[in-house]
Amino acid sequence: MFDRELMDSAAAIIASARAANLRLATAESCTGGLLAGLLTQIAGSSHVFERGFVTYSNEAKIELLGVDAALVATHGAVSPEVAQAMAMGALAHSRADITLSITGIAGPGGGSAEKPVGLVFLGCAMSGRQPVVSRQDFGDIGRAAVRRASLVEALHMLQTAVNQAVPLP
Repeated sequence: MFDRELMDSAAAIIASARAANLRLATAESCTGGLLAGLLTQIAGSSHVFERGFVTYSNEAKIELLGVDAALVATHGAVSPEVAQAMAMGALAHSRADITLSITGIAGPGGGSAEKPVGLVFLGCAMSGRQPVVSRQDFGDIGRAAVRRASLVEALHMLQTAVNQAVPLP
């Protein structure tokens, strides 16, 4: 289902998070649950993966994650503000220590001059830390490629967060 590169990265995150006794949750829009599916493809992920939110619609972001409707109306669902609010909402509505959100325009349509196809924002929230948002401009590389590239970046952000959460010896 997922290629070896993605599986290896996911396995490393699951192992690191399990060793540190950390729990993870996801809040996904344009990836439609692919990150949750990838993480749970790894044996032993039940010790680490707490839950996943697939919030494809604006209403789902508002209802399930508590994203402020005014934030969506002002900035749009594909924005750093909403990515951050999604990650913070997943943290507030789960028992996870680290959450990762993804919102973007995978295409082939839906883009504009201000927000082109391939624009993706990822948010990472951790208990006791300031959230981090990453902007990715993948370009109009095709729907599947945008979604895969989003997974690669999400895995990188998760591994960084897990590494930061683990106290140094």
